[in-house]
Amino acid sequence: MTKDQIKSTLTLTLEDHQLSRTEREALRQVFEPLHDTISPQELRRLAFEVARGALRDPGDGGVLEWLDAVLKLLDRSEPKASNALAAEAYFSPQDECWRRIVHLLDGARQRLDICVFTITDDRLSDAIVEAHRRGVAVRILTDDEKAGDEGSDIERFHQAGIPLRTDRTVHHMHHKFAIFDDGLLLNGSYNWTRGAALYNDENFLVTDEHRLISAYSKAFERLWNRLG
Repeated sequence: MTKDQIKSTLTLTLEDHQLSRTEREALRQVFEPLHDTISPQELRRLAFEVARGALRDPGDGGVLEWLDAVLKLLDRSEPKASNALAAEAYFSPQDECWRRIVHLLDGARQRLDICVFTITDDRLSDAIVEAHRRGVAVRILTDDEKAGDEGSDIERFHQAGIPLRTDRTVHHMHHKFAIFDDGLLLNGSYNWTRGAALYNDENFLVTDEHRLISAYSKAFERLWNRLG
């Protein structure tokens, strides 16, 4: 939705200088998806522009009451940073990174999108297959060359019926992130291998920050569709 379209929508709700319950719900549905692309400050600026254009008389309190209602609605629709994790950080080999990943895999209930360079740690693979068996919608993106490495569990995932796609190019699909139930993001240098768990200096973060999850979800979908 463009900024002009947003202003047009706001203008329609201003005609009677009141924000009805139906208009509030309509605006809420407009505002919430926009937080990934337009900042709350920009949305407020657009609302002020609409109000300024309609304010002919300094004593016209109706416009100001409308503006107050819109700003309150924006506040309620904005994702609250206070609900976000403080971003958990994990480092290998000293932290038991694999246990945290298994815990996240075991906790998935509806959806699990995994985009990693390679998977050879059977402890993680066991948890992925088990998630699939209990009905979680699992999708895996991985590198085609690493899929043929000794110890790779990619064929196991194929046999289990898990949807999986590889890049099939001379270049590498080098991401290492996963999204759990569209509510948690894991991302970092950590390869899902025994070597990363036992020997390598690696790291990853876990967060429920809405905008990051949205950005990575869109990246996953683009790559998934491109490799389909």
